[in-house]
Amino acid sequence: MSAWKAKRFWKTVTAEACDGGFTIRLDNRAVKTPGKQTLVVPTLAMAQAIAVEWDEQIGAIKPETMPITRFANSAMEKVTPQFDQVISYLAAYGETDLLCYRAHGPEDLVQRQAAGWDPLLGWCRDDLKAPLLTTAGITFIEQPSASLVTLHAQVASFSPFQLSGFHDLVAISGSLVLALGVAKDRITAEQAFALSRIDEHWQAEQWGTDEDAAELEASKLVAIIDAHRFFGLCG
Repeated sequence: MSAWKAKRFWKTVTAEACDGGFTIRLDNRAVKTPGKQTLVVPTLAMAQAIAVEWDEQIGAIKPETMPITRFANSAMEKVTPQFDQVISYLAAYGETDLLCYRAHGPEDLVQRQAAGWDPLLGWCRDDLKAPLLTTAGITFIEQPSASLVTLHAQVASFSPFQLSGFHDLVAISGSLVLALGVAKDRITAEQAFALSRIDEHWQAEQWGTDEDAAELEASKLVAIIDAHRFFGLCG
């Protein structure tokens, strides 16, 4: 027996101002989070984007086609109640950032990493005032404490809604520096994703592409683009 799925019951979807921001109404009913809170978002643009997602539902509701709604729910129910913990969790990526751990070889891979990652670390050093050390291999290296404090402050400057999108920028790329580069319009989400996959792409060139791995990579690319879009909708 198939599981019951919620189905569309509304005719119209509207985005409108409310106390504390903007909300979305299905006919006369405000959209609720999974925890039954009224969904209230910080910008009209975000509310309109969520309204489009709900209006595009036909028949059974498909949450996987509603990424902006999902990020907004997470901002209210997961990030806001544990704001400081989320900041610390994401900032900690700077301690072992992907861009700081390089291959010993082959030389082609070493050069690709340097060409792709050095400019971002230079930006982190010069613009963010947070220089990070690099090493060959996976042995842990301790980063300058002042740089980690600075990076923590960068993450702490984001709102709960921004952090909801920023979380996936960090988690999918595996790099706080790449995520900050996207958030601050230094690079695009697509560029950040490609830079985070230098090792995997090099391996695929040597041994061929695995169909399942390629499918997973494609889904991650869509997800990181969605995260960047949500971050931008925060205003």
